[in-house]
Amino acid sequence: MNHSLEVYSGDDLVFFSDGTWIYPLFELEGFLADQPSRPETLLAVDKIVGKAAAMMLAHLGIGRIRAGMMSSLAEEFLQRRQIPFDYDELVDRILCRTEELLADVDDVEKAYSILKRRAEGAA
Repeated sequence: MNHSLEVYSGDDLVFFSDGTWIYPLFELEGFLADQPSRPETLLAVDKIVGKAAAMMLAHLGIGRIRAGMMSSLAEEFLQRRQIPFDYDELVDRILCRTEELLADVDDVEKAYSILKRRAEGAA
């Protein structure tokens, strides 16, 4: 993996970002809005997937997720949503305030709203 986030359609790299935190996922949201492809057919490959990233990817309708490192909270969320995923390393938590904020949130739209406010406030 050469970027912090890569998205594939089959074997073709269709999107990538080298951004940090949750920003690449908001970039992906903009990319998807301008594309005719169906997000459920895409594979997102992310270096670190905490619950925030998992919820954002679910919000975007991404069909499959691969992570270098995944938190247990993200794993549990993806299992409940029946979104296919795999990872290289599973950790209890991602040491990030956002992971803590979303620990008890299960509603994807509520999580999106929280993430959007935080991203806009941090810009």
